[in-house]
Amino acid sequence: MDILRSALLVLALAQTGCYYLKSAYHQVGLLSDRIPVEKALQDPELSDEQKAKLRLAQEVMAFAEKELGLNSNGNYSSFVKLKQPYVTYVVSAAPKWELKHHIWSFPFVGKVPYKGFFVEDDAKTEEKGLQDDGLDTYMRGVSAFSTLGWFRDPLLSSMLRYKEPDLVNTLIHETVHATLFIKSNADFNERLATFLGNWGTELFYKQREGHDSPTLQAIKNENVDEKLFAEFITKELAMLEAWYKSKPEQNEDLRQSKFKDIQGRFDTEVKPRLKTRSYENFPSLKLNNARLLVYRTYLQDLSKFEALANRTGNEFRAFLEKVKQLEKHSEPEKAINDLK
Repeated sequence: MDILRSALLVLALAQTGCYYLKSAYHQVGLLSDRIPVEKALQDPELSDEQKAKLRLAQEVMAFAEKELGLNSNGNYSSFVKLKQPYVTYVVSAAPKWELKHHIWSFPFVGKVPYKGFFVEDDAKTEEKGLQDDGLDTYMRGVSAFSTLGWFRDPLLSSMLRYKEPDLVNTLIHETVHATLFIKSNADFNERLATFLGNWGTELFYKQREGHDSPTLQAIKNENVDEKLFAEFITKELAMLEAWYKSKPEQNEDLRQSKFKDIQGRFDTEVKPRLKTRSYENFPSLKLNNARLLVYRTYLQDLSKFEALANRTGNEFRAFLEKVKQLEKHSEPEKAINDLK
């Protein structure tokens, strides 16, 4: 079935331009390189630690389907050893004087605030073109992604670099996308997957190791820190957006000072309260609008999801069934507040 779908994808995207055809070509190549996890476990070039993560992934996917009600779609039952450190390279962009995503439109997924490339040089070329157009840009390597149920996604060698709890979180995050993805609502989709990835990871380790598990406590600490940072960055982005709307003098030094102010407030208001080192490098990052908007995509105002979780008795499956009602909604960010 994947091979037939691959052929159909190539035929469809060949009509829409070189970028799509190249992406389809690399996607088909990725799928053709898959081997069953059982065979990968016999590979002498994989370390014992890597093999343990392959086994862990199988455990997670069974848990995600049976206990969380997510659609596993046969994903992560195969493995691909990449010839590069990341599976894709993603470029995002934004105007310099407006906190607004630069948007791309694609078949199947609709409008999204990023563009992915299987070849790093292609991503760099795209980024350079956007910079030449006067936009802020941010390029990053990606270790995992979801084809949203179109194909049976493989485990990738890039994913085996994660710490075990991070691998668990990533698998649940991507499986959320395969279960529910609302076209042209990338920010909502990513925030939902972030929230459920964190929640599902806690539930997994609670069942696997018990309530007193040190691993579970470390995960809870990281989730507390993420919530704290999310609240901070949500407030800061609102303040920055208001500043841009006030139409300030377009002086780049002034803009950079605003970014430094954000990092300074993090240092004094947030950093002393953190339980982990998850965000310790934030003050040293080179910020611009494109990079800040990645935080908006994944973390802004996760309180809406927490409120729905409370309304559904903090039952993962009940939450999931409620949020599935938004699948065809054009404004899920607003509609989630009305779910009971």
